[in-house]
Amino acid sequence: MTEINFYDPLFVPGSKLTYSVISVRYMDSWIFVRHQKRSTWEISGGHIEKGETSFEAAGRELMEETGALKFNLVCIATYSVTKDDETGWGRLYLAEVLEIGPIPDTSEIGEIVLSDHLPEMLTHPDIQPHLFDKTVEFLKIQR
Repeated sequence: MTEINFYDPLFVPGSKLTYSVISVRYMDSWIFVRHQKRSTWEISGGHIEKGETSFEAAGRELMEETGALKFNLVCIATYSVTKDDETGWGRLYLAEVLEIGPIPDTSEIGEIVLSDHLPEMLTHPDIQPHLFDKTVEFLKIQR
C-alpha cells in the first residue's frame, strides 16, 4: 500500500527532499507529459539535482518537460510517499504558464497533452491522483 501525506510548503523533513512535482496550467487547461519510453501520462516533475533547491528543480523540470518559457511558480505543499516501509520526500508546485515553446530536443519527454482532467493511463496511479487532488484543492482555496 502507498501512503501519501501533505505538509506545510516550508516543512523541512528529517530526510532529504528528492522530488519536485509541478502541476501545470496553461490557457485554462492542465498540461500532462509522456516520457519517450512510456505510453502513460505524468504530472511534470523529477529529481532535485545536487546543489539545487526544490524550487530551482521545479523551474528546470518545467522548462525541460513542457517547453514553458514564462511562468509563475508557487509551492503548494511538501509531501511524503511511503511504500514498502520506505519514505521519500518531495515538494508539490503549481505553475501557471504564460508562454510556451517547443519541448527541448534534449528532453526525455515525447509529448505533452492539454486536458481539463487527470488522464486515465498514469505512470504512477497510486500517487499522481493525490497530488492532482491537492492541487485542485489549493486552487479552490485561492479563488
